[in-house]
Amino acid sequence: MISKLFGGKASKKTVDIAAPATGELVPLQSVPDDAFAQGLMGDGIAIEPSEGLVVAPFDGVISHIIDTHHAIIVEHSSGLQLLIHIGINTVALKGEGFKALVNTDDKVKSGQPLIEFDPDFIRSSGYSTVTPIIVVNEDGAEKVDCSFHTVNAGDSAVIKVTLKSS
Repeated sequence: MISKLFGGKASKKTVDIAAPATGELVPLQSVPDDAFAQGLMGDGIAIEPSEGLVVAPFDGVISHIIDTHHAIIVEHSSGLQLLIHIGINTVALKGEGFKALVNTDDKVKSGQPLIEFDPDFIRSSGYSTVTPIIVVNEDGAEKVDCSFHTVNAGDSAVIKVTLKSS
């Protein structure tokens, strides 16, 4: 309020997101699924995993885990909700090749293992393992920034999300 009266600018809040998997960060536009690639699911990036483990990208709460364990939503204390969707069309595997290590409503710490998966099984079943990482709440992200390089699960601050002003 005072900054508005005196012309100051409120600073934008950012959330630093650790790498949720080991692999290569890639632009969301390169994901072989139009809903993700065109940003219809929300803004984000993707990772081509080289190992079969997803870890918590920040301290938060598990908002939802899909019954087939191929996708999970983690909520940050800021309200930011992040979807980690392992592979493309992997719901068709009906949970085979995935093992959830947490449940909905569990509190998690950054780097904590969330889901184990078998990338070789996913690929041999004819599915891509590329893993979209999406801000799913529409009022959440103004901008998602990262540099595209190889990361290890738990590497801190590889993705920076600037939250929309409220």
